[in-house]
Amino acid sequence: MKKISTLFAAAVMAATASAQTVTESKTFDNMYVGVNTGVSTASKGHHWLQDFRPNLGVRLGRNFTPVFGLAVESNIYFKEVGSKQGFLHKTGTAVNGINTSLLGTANITNWVGGYKGEPRLFEVSAVYGLGWGHVFSNAASYKDNTNMLTSKAGLNFAFNLGKTKAWQFYVEPSMNWSLNGLGYEGVEYNINRSMFQVNVGFNYKFKNSNGTHNFTIASGRDQAEVDALNAQINSLREENAALTSKDEQNKKNLTAKDTEINNLKQALEECNNRPAPKAETATNLQPTVIFRQGKTSVDPAQVASIELIANYMKNHKESKVEIKGYASPEGSKEINERISQQRADAVKAILVKKYKISENRLKATGMGATDKLFEQVEFNRVATFNDITKD
Repeated sequence: MKKISTLFAAAVMAATASAQTVTESKTFDNMYVGVNTGVSTASKGHHWLQDFRPNLGVRLGRNFTPVFGLAVESNIYFKEVGSKQGFLHKTGTAVNGINTSLLGTANITNWVGGYKGEPRLFEVSAVYGLGWGHVFSNAASYKDNTNMLTSKAGLNFAFNLGKTKAWQFYVEPSMNWSLNGLGYEGVEYNINRSMFQVNVGFNYKFKNSNGTHNFTIASGRDQAEVDALNAQINSLREENAALTSKDEQNKKNLTAKDTEINNLKQALEECNNRPAPKAETATNLQPTVIFRQGKTSVDPAQVASIELIANYMKNHKESKVEIKGYASPEGSKEINERISQQRADAVKAILVKKYKISENRLKATGMGATDKLFEQVEFNRVATFNDITKD
């Protein structure tokens, strides 16, 4: 009992650890369906490796984490091959028996090696569960004793196939036990309560709400924002290097730039320390494009943020995105409205010309001046992105 409790505690800890690394799943995510076929033989007595019983089955399951899942499996067993007085003789039926089980699955590969964002080409899983079995017998003396409680334990050697890893081919050797009733032999005077079985099968994993057929890793922070802040820091450092050779007024400017760098470092530290967001769909898309004061052209350092939006739109073929341009509060209202519109248009042009995004999927809007997006005034010289597909 102590060993079982220890194993259960370890399983719970592993399940918790794996659940913390992947995006949130909806009710019908990570489900799969499959078919299998194989042969079985009695594990002892004169039938071992002599009388083989073909079977055919189906399996429906769901993976709750990259490690643990549940599946329902049902197999029907036909007459023995090579037996002169085998199962068919004993039962008098073409289908000798049926076994339906509830199986727990544990992906040993992901448990030991961790989940990397998509399934490996080859994985090993353990399966174990309990079920109900029935022997079809015409013998009147045994008709009240043809139901039985069953148990199954095995290893699943699986190959994940296809570009999206939606298909899985597996070979599964297992031991199956009859815990009561007539046993797998189907006759009371020669009860054989265990059999060895080898099945091969295919599973198809349905598409999930995350757009893939498998679990995906949750992002801990907005990398585009981190890259943008690093780009600004590097740019300011280059300006400081040029100012060191100038007069006293330039030294004052250097002090001001140092203060600005420290503020940006603080903002970068706050961004890095920000808790990982809960994985969910939102209309606001995180990357932003930051502009220099009074400029409407896109700096090369900002193209990475635009590329993230291009990849998003290529992965979501029906999506439509609104680009909103902003200006900081300096200057007149008319100038800021014009600059904000030109900034939105500049970002749209890159998406259309460089990344081949259809123009009718993009909307560029100038929002004028603002100081509400970010506390740091310079951060408000931006272009932001919003998914307006459902609008």
